[in-house]
Amino acid sequence: MSTVTIRPARPDDAAFILEMIRELAAFEREPDAVKATEDDLLRDGWGPAPKFEALIAELEGSPAGFALFFHNYSTWEGRAGIYLEDLYVAERARGHGIGRRLVAALAALAAERDCRRLDLSVLDWNPARRFYERIGLKQMKEWLPYRLTGEALMRLAEEARQ
Repeated sequence: MSTVTIRPARPDDAAFILEMIRELAAFEREPDAVKATEDDLLRDGWGPAPKFEALIAELEGSPAGFALFFHNYSTWEGRAGIYLEDLYVAERARGHGIGRRLVAALAALAAERDCRRLDLSVLDWNPARRFYERIGLKQMKEWLPYRLTGEALMRLAEEARQ
């Protein structure tokens, strides 16, 4: 039986996390979309005002997967939640229950922090959807994601400056 451990990410994990982000982008058919650098991750994960946290899964003592997350807030619940931005297990390490262990660790962290929910988004074609449903996540069909980026974001921001 393989040994899998889950631990909080440390600054010396930034290079591994970036490698996993790039592998995830390739899996999601966007191999050239990653703009993040190791310095960005160090600044935003371990700098003076951290914007995310991460968990690292190790298989036999070697990093094999990660979960990157941050807090959101439910006005209806009056409590924080956790948003799972990225979950990825290296192809070489799949089949050892690492994904489930990472999500379970995140659920435990949410419970410990009195968070009332764990949210994530999944591409409609991603086979991981079956995994998420098996462990109890529910697709929220009535909620549609929207995003403002790039020039549209800058144009709207300019309105606030006028």
